[in-house]
Amino acid sequence: MLDLKFIREHPDKVKKGIKAKHETGNVDRILALDAERRKLLQQSDTLKHERRVLSEQVGQLKKEGKDISRVVEQTRAMAQKIKQLDERLRVIDSELAAELDRIPNLPHPSVPVGKDASQNVVVKAWGKLPEFDFKLSDHLEIGERLDIIDFPRGSKVAGRGFPVYKGKGAQLERALINFMLEVHIHEHGYREVFPPFLVNRESMRGTGQLPKMEEDMYYLEKDDLFLIPTAEVPVTNLHRDEILFGDKLPIKYCAYSACFRREAGSWGKDTRGFLRLHQFNKVELVKLVLPETSYEELDRLVQDACRILEMLGIPYRVVELCTGDLSFAAAKCYDIEVWSPAERRWLEASSCSNFEDFQARRMNIRFRRTSLSKPEFVHTLNGSGLATSRLMVALLETYQTDEGSVVVPEVLRKYTGFNLIKREY
Repeated sequence: MLDLKFIREHPDKVKKGIKAKHETGNVDRILALDAERRKLLQQSDTLKHERRVLSEQVGQLKKEGKDISRVVEQTRAMAQKIKQLDERLRVIDSELAAELDRIPNLPHPSVPVGKDASQNVVVKAWGKLPEFDFKLSDHLEIGERLDIIDFPRGSKVAGRGFPVYKGKGAQLERALINFMLEVHIHEHGYREVFPPFLVNRESMRGTGQLPKMEEDMYYLEKDDLFLIPTAEVPVTNLHRDEILFGDKLPIKYCAYSACFRREAGSWGKDTRGFLRLHQFNKVELVKLVLPETSYEELDRLVQDACRILEMLGIPYRVVELCTGDLSFAAAKCYDIEVWSPAERRWLEASSCSNFEDFQARRMNIRFRRTSLSKPEFVHTLNGSGLATSRLMVALLETYQTDEGSVVVPEVLRKYTGFNLIKREY
């Protein structure tokens, strides 16, 4: 969330940022509630002071044997007024908190201004797009031919968007996850955690999924728990309501999780195969860093995710998102896209974002530079390192052969135990 003082002092800047993101936060309502709240607090504080004075008078009058009824009646009237003010303040605090939750993070000044994804900016491209001298198969045809992916049976047991990996397909998926974790742990210095796949409402609010994205989440009403849309949610919330030591920053975590998304707003979009799923696997990278280093850490985060693709030999490009395509909570974001030879287009496989102190304010994650320093909010970052679904599309299509098999990238072979995927049955 944004600092209320910042909104109070820079309302036009906040309105401009909301407009640039195509969001609908009500700055004027926040300012009105804030003004009323401060006025009521002043009135309440004044009355409480006057009540304390009268209470002291009651004691003095009792000592002197004088009539206290008039003063007692004044005290009761003040207490009733204070109660009314405090009840109104509770209502205002609740409404103000709800309005603040609807205000998005502001885009960083370096973010290109644009209305939607068509105005994103390609900032890097790596690898030569593969060429083939035979008729290409897409990932669905490859998966069916080799009997390694089964969407019909996934639909039977769960519904559309829930794939089943079979045989060497399951082994390849597991190999990708293990490979990515090992690289991030041993080469990039992340610490692995294995988080819960269910989180409470406060955790979802903390990373910015709630209230805006509740429709896209799988919700267990009986338990008031949500299936996680990404490991970002439980991992970033590990340090909620904590004060960290500044000399221990950055804190870098990586985590595997299954991810669950209803994709409530995806009607009409391409939902074939792995292109859009309700359940998929992902290795997530999360950083808690010093404010002054967060953009350097964002660049490193992008490099860490890109390194995976370079080791796999899969062409990719890095795209800087414009203001109109930024997520609700991000101040700056880069998407990493992989090339699908059969689709002849780029597919998002990772988003790497700097949230600055937006999430940290919601979660109350702070740090001290020294033992005597005033606590400050950390900056939080996260990125996919990577999501396997779109990566699997690129891998199967890039490494297919004219014989109908798929070559396993060399770096994965120690995890799979085989070099080639061909029909087994």
